[in-house]
Amino acid sequence: MARGPVELTPADVAAVRAMVIHEDEAIIALNKPSGLSSQGGRIQAHTLDDLLAAFARSNGNRPRLVHRLDRDTSGVILTARTKPAAAALGKALMDRRVRKTYLALVTPGAPEPREGVIDTPLRRVEIGRESYMRPTEPEHPDAETALTRYRTLGVVDGAALVELSPHTGRMHQLRAHLASIGRPIAGDVRYGGALALKGEAVERLMLHAFQIQFRHPDGQPMRLSAPVPTAFAAVLERLGLPIPAAPEASRRD
Repeated sequence: MARGPVELTPADVAAVRAMVIHEDEAIIALNKPSGLSSQGGRIQAHTLDDLLAAFARSNGNRPRLVHRLDRDTSGVILTARTKPAAAALGKALMDRRVRKTYLALVTPGAPEPREGVIDTPLRRVEIGRESYMRPTEPEHPDAETALTRYRTLGVVDGAALVELSPHTGRMHQLRAHLASIGRPIAGDVRYGGALALKGEAVERLMLHAFQIQFRHPDGQPMRLSAPVPTAFAAVLERLGLPIPAAPEASRRD
């Protein structure tokens, strides 16, 4: 069923404006909270795409998402304010010229080796109304190449903080890849992640889009970061793991 026209309350507008990391005439970068769908979905609630109506110009033109994050993943996400900007960023994503860096809390410890590459094809599997990604043989007709670089930032008994850099952009790639090596992300119900650590519940998927590096549509290199969310940082602090500081925004390499 098609969704009706979006009507935002003042609280909706304030909430999405509070997410802004960077804004100029071509792009808006936002820090999406966990629990907010990027676009679509079956839940009858505003998505981030809906909330972008808060930035609509007087002619009705509004920013458009150029990529997505899973509903329960937090962090930096880019939108384009103009068609040329959307085309430039879309092409950069397609050509794999956008570098994304994520943080994930995994269990029951650090990957072995602690730094490396997961180069395992994935394929989509439908179970009921839900979609999953599963490791598969390269020869499978539905196989999609998937490559993730990782390095361990900190380790404690039963958990580790890992930095992830996906080379490809498959659905649930990071979640499925980490589960495939026996290190699922904490709070990930779908892929077998631990739902409690040190006797306390993990209230969210512990995956955060920490940083993105790309060329701005004006041609200049740009780096933007989203600070580690409070709930995510609280779990790291409780476990005694480092809380990475978000570097300042940069327009140069």
